[in-house]
Amino acid sequence: MQAGKPFEIVLYGRKNCHLCEQVEQSIRLLEMEFPLRLTVVDIEEDDALHEQYMLVIPVVEIDGQEAFRSVTSVVTWEELRAELVRRLQ
Repeated sequence: MQAGKPFEIVLYGRKNCHLCEQVEQSIRLLEMEFPLRLTVVDIEEDDALHEQYMLVIPVVEIDGQEAFRSVTSVVTWEELRAELVRRLQ
């Protein structure tokens, strides 16, 4: 990855999802350290996305690759940061 090129991060979730809000806050904190662009997608506005992700949100996609699915646990700030650091190397 080129220096300064922002990570493209997509957060799939839904309104009134406490866990989704926590992950969004974690990503926004990482904006201070890493160049990134965050897009938040409400899965309830797209039937296909709703069907695909309804049981596993929040889902984090980084640069077009699904990086985290919240099946057994929700991704933490530390895990998100470690993944971005790994992708910089």
